[in-house]
Amino acid sequence: MTAPTWLLAAGFVCAASAAHAQSVCHQYAQFVTELGRKYLEAPIAYGLTSTNQVIEVLASGSGSWTMIITSTDGTTCAVAAGESWSKVAGERPSAPDYIF
Repeated sequence: MTAPTWLLAAGFVCAASAAHAQSVCHQYAQFVTELGRKYLEAPIAYGLTSTNQVIEVLASGSGSWTMIITSTDGTTCAVAAGESWSKVAGERPSAPDYIF
């Protein structure tokens, strides 16, 4: 699959039903390099899941964004992609009002 094809497919991953969704996966460096080159997206946020995977959002100044998840073996898969990413303004509360 060529880079433009897998990037286009990444945009449709979240639109497909769970039963029919096809994962778009590559090595981390390939994903980040291609998203940066093609869409000027760069990492802006990340977190560690309970299964030790890293979930990450890459976004561009024009608002395009891609969410990826990287497993412990270095395989990275697209989770979702879209437009109109914006940063939430305001201060973050010091502690949540709820407990998990």
